[in-house]
Amino acid sequence: MAKMYHKEKSIQIKSSASALYNNLSVLRIAPRCLTYFTVVHANVVNMVSASWDGLNYSHRQLQSKEGNVATSSSLIMQAAWCVLPSRDLLVLTSQKGIQMYESDGSIMVYWHALETPETPTAKAVFARGIAAVREKFICVGVSSGSVLVFDVPSKGSNITLSEVLEEHKEAITDMASECSGNMECIGDLVSADDSGLLCVWKSGEDFQLLNKIPGFDTSCSSVKLWKGTVIAGYGTGQIRLYEAVTGILHAEVNAHARWIYSLDIAPFTGLVGTEPCIQSLLSAAEDSWVRVWHLSLTPETNSVEMEHMYNECVTDMQICGAKFCDGDGYAFAVTGYDLSEIIRYTQA
Repeated sequence: MAKMYHKEKSIQIKSSASALYNNLSVLRIAPRCLTYFTVVHANVVNMVSASWDGLNYSHRQLQSKEGNVATSSSLIMQAAWCVLPSRDLLVLTSQKGIQMYESDGSIMVYWHALETPETPTAKAVFARGIAAVREKFICVGVSSGSVLVFDVPSKGSNITLSEVLEEHKEAITDMASECSGNMECIGDLVSADDSGLLCVWKSGEDFQLLNKIPGFDTSCSSVKLWKGTVIAGYGTGQIRLYEAVTGILHAEVNAHARWIYSLDIAPFTGLVGTEPCIQSLLSAAEDSWVRVWHLSLTPETNSVEMEHMYNECVTDMQICGAKFCDGDGYAFAVTGYDLSEIIRYTQA
């Protein structure tokens, strides 16, 4: 197999990564030649700003909060950037609520407290699963199975909870919006839960449920939506490709030997014109392997195929986050449980 990628200098972070699904987020700031990275550790988010020439790094740590209280011991479950046409926001989800910051982490613009039961219950309360949808929505999942839809103005802090979607019965694990930029795709949001159930939604002033794809009691830990295809990673190590609106299974791949922790898509790797559209997919799991795949969509037959392109074994590491660092799949980054660095790979 061709050596497509080689290891670059790692980026140090202030504290190590927690063992959480999708525990890495990346935001590329092209006008400033910077890339932002975030990694969650307990009740802190490590944020690093790295210049593209590799010479300058700046660090910031964001604490979990409860309303106006400066800091909180509540564990953070996920941190992710939400890119909307008018603004980028950094969203943190924790056991207590949802925090939204300006993209550089400098100002918290919104806080939403989770409803906690009056009497202690056996079920944990937390928010997890973050997705920006279309022009102005940010959707966040909750441990009850609810999906909260926030309406975000083009500037300012007048963010409102506009809708609560109640279809899942188990805790939300991950969510994803249509990443191809194709406005013709009917479904533009997919939500996944601990039972493996996938719900496909059409956004709007009222979100519509288009389809429910059963999960066979296997947790879906990471999910993506690309050109009307749901790409789902499971605790079994399998990746499944479904047609979003019909639920037809296009492919099922035994991709990893252990629990998948992260999937990512490089949205700009496709070919245009009459050729099949090809996209790069990244998968990473507890088995220490990161794999790069090519997805190809043939529009005439509406068939999707998945081809294995590249392997990287990150020795003795339980991988918990993996992301492409750019839209064309030229580089990717990896985080591992209890590791205080971000490992980077670029194309050889």
